[in-house]
Amino acid sequence: MGSSGDFALGNILFVLCSFLALLTVVGWLSLFVCRGWQRLLPPLGLALMIGTPFLFFKIREVDGEMIPIIVWRSSPDPDELLEVPPPVAASDDEENMPIVDLATATAEDFPNFLGPNMAQHVTDVELNRDWSAYPPKLVWEQSIGAGWCAFATRNGYAVTMEQRGEQELVTCYEIATGELQWSHGVNTRYETVLGGIGPRATPTIDERGYVYANGATGILRCINGNTGQLVWQADVLKQVGVDSEHDAAAVMYGRSNSPLVVDDYVVVAGGAGPDDAADRTAASLVAFNRDTGEVAWRGGDDQIGYASPIIGKLDGVRQVVSVNEATVSGHDPTNGNKLWQFPWGRPGASAADSNNSQPIIVGDDRLFVSKSYGVGATLMEINQNNAGKWNVEEVWSDPTLLKTKFTNVIVHDGYVYGLSDGILECVELETGEQQWKKGRFHQGQILGVGSVILVIDEKKGEVTMVEMTPRAYRKLGKFAALETDKLWNHLSLYGKYLLVRDAQTAACWELPLAD
Repeated sequence: MGSSGDFALGNILFVLCSFLALLTVVGWLSLFVCRGWQRLLPPLGLALMIGTPFLFFKIREVDGEMIPIIVWRSSPDPDELLEVPPPVAASDDEENMPIVDLATATAEDFPNFLGPNMAQHVTDVELNRDWSAYPPKLVWEQSIGAGWCAFATRNGYAVTMEQRGEQELVTCYEIATGELQWSHGVNTRYETVLGGIGPRATPTIDERGYVYANGATGILRCINGNTGQLVWQADVLKQVGVDSEHDAAAVMYGRSNSPLVVDDYVVVAGGAGPDDAADRTAASLVAFNRDTGEVAWRGGDDQIGYASPIIGKLDGVRQVVSVNEATVSGHDPTNGNKLWQFPWGRPGASAADSNNSQPIIVGDDRLFVSKSYGVGATLMEINQNNAGKWNVEEVWSDPTLLKTKFTNVIVHDGYVYGLSDGILECVELETGEQQWKKGRFHQGQILGVGSVILVIDEKKGEVTMVEMTPRAYRKLGKFAALETDKLWNHLSLYGKYLLVRDAQTAACWELPLAD
């Protein structure tokens, strides 16, 4: 469809057109070639041709461009073949407890979704740009349960979520060895053809080493990351008056929103139940006391999208920013009260027109948002007047730029970098002028490291290093990080260690550092 087209839409149209063409040929044969009972032969042949493969094969899932991944019908899902590790038992015997320290901070920590400040950019690490002379080295590679979460890291340990059979697990691994340190499971399973299997929200680690994990079906857990034991657990759906059937329809691809730790709270996306629900307590955001799990406040009443809430300042006012299904909104972090709201997306479109990408606060009073599905990118200015009334205005908006589907952007030195329907693109932040667009990575992910961008290809698992410059697309190196046919998980970095995973395999690579 061209370098700027929607490849998923093109693939769907190709399949439909091919099917219609086949029906036309069969219909023509039936009407004009065959006579009498023989007219039944082409339809019967078509039915056998279409139906027979489904006796032996099934569509396990689709990739980011809606191309089906077909497997033998009798084959189990890979996560069902993995052993479910036993939970950590409560014990006063220190010898039987995990030796994990998530409470100690280091300069290399990547403790939440997209890393420090959720900026998708590690600024204090510079990589050696000569991967031919100094190639990345594989530290370990091993099987992992299904899911689209990334790793959150702290003090040499990596935490993620994964599905193994009927258990949705929060797991902790030692980065140096890949050895499992602890796991905690709940009996729930998310699985759809379009969304895949397992959890999809990256856990968050706070300064005490506590891990907050939001499951695909709305189970929120607080785990003591130093011991692996559960501190508290909450059902987010119950807190907003949503039943599982309604939530599955409204959040079709599973809850993908990572928890946000703000002061004494952990804030997660809520939801909006049916208007006639007896206990309807709709909320875009729900804040739990991070020590006890009790609800502290609810904010907004918009149906949620798939992005995670962020914290920052706009016009000098600290606030939580939430990308919902049809709006972007700012909230007071102390009580959840809505400060402002901006239309973004459309109601009832979480399946076909989903809001997935993170908002980015830039400067003192501007917010950048982006998405695919024909919407593109928008820079808005947000401030309040002397009377305290908030005002939101578009600085620029362009449906052809930075069409981020499952990915997020990096803002650096006045320019925005991101995968636009799978092609890496650079746009000037202030004007919205495209600088360059090149490289085909399907629906992969990116991570800024110092002055370069690491891009991982969705279908090949190759990591490409690209210079972060508006002057031109400059590829510096590439290596095969993971053998895969579908990778939606974001990249994580702990110092020189790059952590990659898909729904079946995880790996750790040591990247060469600059002198």
